[in-house]
This record gives sequence, structure tokens and C-alpha cells, in this order.
Amino acid sequence: MRHRSVADLMTPTAVSVQRGTPFKEIARLLKEFDISAVPVVDEAERPVGVVSEADLLRKRSSGSGTNAADLMTSPAITAQTEWSVVRAARVMRGHQVKRLPVVDSGGRLIGILSRSDLLQLFLRRDHAIQEEILEDVLTRTLGLSPSSLTAEVNDGLVTLSGTVGRRSLVPIVLRLCQSVDGVVDVVNRLDYEQDDVSVGARTPAER
Repeated sequence: MRHRSVADLMTPTAVSVQRGTPFKEIARLLKEFDISAVPVVDEAERPVGVVSEADLLRKRSSGSGTNAADLMTSPAITAQTEWSVVRAARVMRGHQVKRLPVVDSGGRLIGILSRSDLLQLFLRRDHAIQEEILEDVLTRTLGLSPSSLTAEVNDGLVTLSGTVGRRSLVPIVLRLCQSVDGVVDVVNRLDYEQDDVSVGARTPAER
């Protein structure tokens, strides 16, 4: 079980410009490709910055900025293909950016990942989420019997019910289910056979 990677969700072969690309050419590319920003690359195709619609409007209104080098926000905050989408989302949030140029092992631009790409995760079909929880989380990862547990999924909301062997397993099950891509929240209705958490707790057979 793993989170989707940046490579799974990025848009490959991203449109890019050079430092010397003029203002009007950048504006034309944004309109032609229906994008809100474009990476700026050097001679080796390594991202050095990003020019967004906001950059164009801000610099134009101030009367400065005639090419990408003047307009761009630099340095470029990039992502790597093997990153999990969770890591990419944290980087976006930490740097308050809406997109990340994606680079290969040599630092060359190979794609772009946007916030809208990340939102695709939450559009996964409920059946696909349910299947991953039952087969990957409960059966394969935790070795639990799927016949003793049910996972209902409705618009990404997972409701877990049934019985696990030990109480200490409950938070582990919840945490792993919450980490499944597309899960919005998890409702816990799990019961347990043995309380191995409370001090002095007894098993049902001992009561």
C-alpha cells in the first residue's frame, strides 16, 4: 500500500519559457494552453523560476518587467517524480504555491504538478477506495479477516464496523485507512475481543 506518486499525477512535458521570453509571448502561451503559470528554465532545461498570471498583472501595473527574468518568482520550488503526493502537498502548502515544476534526477523539467492534479485523488470512485481498504489495508497489511469487518464508503467517507482481535489494533486500522488516497474521513464503529490497552483489563474468557 502506498500513496500515489508525483509521477502518477503530474502533467508531463510542461510548457516552459526561457529567461528572455517577452511578456507578450508569455501571455500568449498562458492563453493558448489554458494554464495559469509557466516555468522558466535555463539552457539545460532546469527550472529557475515560475511566471504566473498574477506576476504578469502585478509587474505590468507597476510598469516594470519586459521578459521572464524580470517577471518570474524565483527560485523555482520543484518536486521529484518519486515523491508521494502527500509530500508534494506539504511543500505546496509550506511555500504557499499552487503548482510545482517536476524535475528528473538531473534537475531537468519533465512536467508540472498543480493543486487541481492533487484534487483528482479525492475524485476516486468509492468502490476503488473500498477495495483498497479491504484488500490492501485489512487483509494484506494487517492480516485481518475481511469477513469480520466491513468498510462502507460514501463520497470518500469511510465507515468501519466489525470486530478486531485486540483493542490496540483499532487506532492502527484507522490511521492506515485515513492514509488511503481519496479518503476524506473515517468513522470508527469497530469493536474488539480483547482489551490489551486498559490496565488490568481481562479478556472475555476471563470475565
